[in-house]
Amino acid sequence: MNQIDGNSPPPHVVETVQAIARLTAEHHLTSTRSQRAVDWATSLLGQPAFLGVILIFVVFWVSANILSGRIFHVALDHPPFYWLEDGLTLMALFLAVLILSTQRRADQLETLRSQMTLELSILTEQKTTKLIELLEELRRDSPQVRDRVDAEASEMASRADPHEMLGAIEKTNSAIIASEKRNDSP
Repeated sequence: MNQIDGNSPPPHVVETVQAIARLTAEHHLTSTRSQRAVDWATSLLGQPAFLGVILIFVVFWVSANILSGRIFHVALDHPPFYWLEDGLTLMALFLAVLILSTQRRADQLETLRSQMTLELSILTEQKTTKLIELLEELRRDSPQVRDRVDAEASEMASRADPHEMLGAIEKTNSAIIASEKRNDSP
């Protein structure tokens, strides 16, 4: 890959994109036949044209039953069209289960992506901390740079403690919930 021409992304970007693509591909490859069938059905029924098919079917059903009742005095489903209502309710239940199944699977992939993002964030924090430590060491050791104490750099050079961070998040969330309860009480 040639970075000089400006058309190709840097190698580390390509590697990251490939890692994400592998994660997604592995997620799809590990799916069962039933999961693939549900995904296929959801993608098919999720098309805007499906709404048109439903609309055409409902108009046809209502028209056919009204005309049949007027012409032949016999209709399969008389107004208020209980069979149509039951059929659409059953279809809505079917679609809800499809959507929930598909969403559950998408959530699994999103969980993997979130974990990958968290791991990358931790790695970036560790690298940044190390860089700050090295720069501080260089400043102390280099005769060309004035040696001074930089409290902010020293603070940034210390690694974050995940347990401490979780405690701070829980404390903040508790304070927010308590504040909301005080505001909601009469």
